[in-house]
Amino acid sequence: MPLVRDVPTTPFPDQKPGTSGLRRRTTVFQTPHYLENFVQALLDVAALPSDATLIVGGDGRFLNREATATIIRMAAANGIPRVMVGQGGLLSTPAASHLIRLHGSGGIILSASHNPGGPDGDFGIKYNAGNGGPAPESFTNEVAKRAAALTSYRMCDVGEIPLDTIGEHDLAGMTLMVVDPVAAYATLMESLFDFAAIRTLFAGGFRMRFDAMHAITGPYATEILERRLGAAAGTVINGTPLPDFGGGHPDPNLTYAHDLVEELFGASAPDFGAASDGDGDRNMILGQRFFVTPSDSLAILAANATRAPGYSMGIAGVARSMPTSAAVDRVAAAMHLPCFETPTGWKFFGNLLDAGRITLCGEESFGTGSNHVREKDGLWAVLFWLNIVASRKQSVQQIVQEHWATFGRNYYTRHDYEEVPSDAAAGVMQHIRDQQASLAGTTLAGRTIRSADDFTYLDPVDGSSSANQGLRILFDDGSRIIYRLSGTGTAGATLRVYIESYVAGPDGLELDPQHALANLVQAALAVSEIPSRTGRAAPTVIT
Repeated sequence: MPLVRDVPTTPFPDQKPGTSGLRRRTTVFQTPHYLENFVQALLDVAALPSDATLIVGGDGRFLNREATATIIRMAAANGIPRVMVGQGGLLSTPAASHLIRLHGSGGIILSASHNPGGPDGDFGIKYNAGNGGPAPESFTNEVAKRAAALTSYRMCDVGEIPLDTIGEHDLAGMTLMVVDPVAAYATLMESLFDFAAIRTLFAGGFRMRFDAMHAITGPYATEILERRLGAAAGTVINGTPLPDFGGGHPDPNLTYAHDLVEELFGASAPDFGAASDGDGDRNMILGQRFFVTPSDSLAILAANATRAPGYSMGIAGVARSMPTSAAVDRVAAAMHLPCFETPTGWKFFGNLLDAGRITLCGEESFGTGSNHVREKDGLWAVLFWLNIVASRKQSVQQIVQEHWATFGRNYYTRHDYEEVPSDAAAGVMQHIRDQQASLAGTTLAGRTIRSADDFTYLDPVDGSSSANQGLRILFDDGSRIIYRLSGTGTAGATLRVYIESYVAGPDGLELDPQHALANLVQAALAVSEIPSRTGRAAPTVIT
């Protein structure tokens, strides 16, 4: 009979999950009892019912398989009756959300999203609630308290876990269901999009390249794009998930997806290019020698939503994170749809989705989604774009430029300063705060400042308030400069600066946002004193 035992542990006071769960260096998670302590705290606070099914899976990064097995053993020891896990311990984050909504009471997802993997990289773990979305802050606060107080965790010694064998297995009276990680998700995509039209598109010679960045989306993209939709073999590159993501940084942007960008901007570029990130929830869209900003992408999906079968009856509303450009706001106004501005973090969209207030939502950090799951979804966005291209029979560039001609263009850029010493980054933010009261009514970059504040969000569904969500400088003409410290890194701080300016009509069709925004970029640097305070002469990444 397998032995269930209580293992003594020393509490870990640093286990406070952020908006994307607990992320630390892989070596930290390899500290004796560290992972187990946090998992026990999650299970204690979740207090799943006696008939619960727990969904488990991750992005395949280094330590994923071992951590998955540990979680399964602990689930058995804690009396959870059923665990559903992706074969090999693999599940993309949107696929995990879908399985939770179909079969589960909650889920544990192993990922550090777009952060590098490997022995010297990052690892992460988060809990998604029964709606399929990230747990609310009230839950993560309780987990942190519990993790800091634990003196033991429960473990079931059941030997090797059969992660590679699809089917049901008995583990100490617990049912372990190992499932194909792709099948249910692919079926969901087929219900949302016009696969027949996309197949016709590919059959007509349409060429595409999808860069999975050696991350979790590879098997999903290969099954859907090449097998179900008939894209040419080799359409998916870097399609095998590797523990270190092939030594790359699995973040789908113009800097880290450089091979894809070079091909799409080359002489023999395919018609369409796309990439996804470590856990499959982000996306980048490219046309021939043309980049689509995530903010424009959300707006164009909203404007063309009814072209996809899953949204043919119309959409209830849209939402964007505060740093995301206001391009989708203009679409919403024209379509007489509600439009919500939320803090960064998908859980804020979850409340609006669950309440039926919105259908589409997105963040400028290459994340877009809808009410089909409660996470952003990279491959979903790619398929939505393919559906629109097939329906409109236009190139990506033509679609975007017609959108600008109709709605105007929100010139937009984000400058990331990664791994800045935390005290220097905090100093920049405080320096900006110290100036806010005196900025209103003054002129900067030839524009009058309407107000300067620290964004606070009042949730229209549950009435909760979230303060200190980003420093804003708002101009009379609708231009914006925003400063935020990101919580997605594990070393130092990531300081993000967002710059936006709206231009209506044909004047908005210039293709270089860095040139169009140059004076606002310089103004943002002058206000913040980033170069002198951080020692950084230039951003790490510009998008």
